[in-house]
Amino acid sequence: MTSSAITASGLRKAYKDKVVLDGIDLDIAAGTIFSLLGPNGAGKTTTVNVLTTLTKADGGTVRVAGHDVATETRAVRAAIGVTGQFAAVDELLTGQENLQLMADLKRLGSGEGKRVVTDLLERFDLTESARKMASTYSGGMRRKLDLAMTLVGRPRIIFLDEPTTGLDPRSRRTMWDIIRQLVAEGVTIFLTTQYLEEADRLADRIAVLDQGRLVAQGTPAELKRQIPGGHVRLRFAGELELDAAARILPDSTRDDEDLILRVPSDGGANSLRALLARLDELSIEVEEFSVHTPDLDDVFLALTGRTNTKVNA
Repeated sequence: MTSSAITASGLRKAYKDKVVLDGIDLDIAAGTIFSLLGPNGAGKTTTVNVLTTLTKADGGTVRVAGHDVATETRAVRAAIGVTGQFAAVDELLTGQENLQLMADLKRLGSGEGKRVVTDLLERFDLTESARKMASTYSGGMRRKLDLAMTLVGRPRIIFLDEPTTGLDPRSRRTMWDIIRQLVAEGVTIFLTTQYLEEADRLADRIAVLDQGRLVAQGTPAELKRQIPGGHVRLRFAGELELDAAARILPDSTRDDEDLILRVPSDGGANSLRALLARLDELSIEVEEFSVHTPDLDDVFLALTGRTNTKVNA
């Protein structure tokens, strides 16, 4: 049974008469990627600040890495790492010096610090540029260095805020690979991102926050199945098969030119099996089929009434 890396129950926070978090419940399994989505003002930043001990909650309980954030602040901070939206590297230092600075701040011994710095430079493919000023690094290199600096303390839980903002597609995929590798090693990732595709590809579970309340939680597939618009696309070899299928599936939409029938569906395995079994029972042969489900943009719009252009962390 997988243990919980982060739990929150009834989390509340208000600033004067404005309620920012209104009873948030979370249970994030260790060694997974959890993504928190929401429009501006939804309460994402406040949630992260509470979880990382930067802000005190007004109510509820929160445990991070098994420690209470209100009474065991030091233990929580020792277990986490935080990588902000903008790379927090010192541009007047080299990549190696930035990492060594973190090793010194973590009070690693000289031998251990040197070993950790060398390992991280190799892991993030920064060895060749280690002695170059960070100001000369590309955006992708800075993000890699920033995450490498977070890993100096070997955190069990990492909070990533917009880890790929401004990166080109290749650098973004490189960062995704690094994140997946960290999770494979048992690290828990708490991700906030404005790229819904990123959350869809990376996250094991997603929560959507709106106006201080969690309006949905689940895997990306579960969330997409909740939204109307999913369908199974059936293509037939001829008009006779198309006509026969259309008669027994009155809610479907047909395309006579391409011999296609679109049947409303939640995209789940059970409903798909049932549909194909029904056609098979009546000897209606399907030449090709594919499942089409709403994407996270559709989910976000349906749950918050806003498009993903409003999403940020």
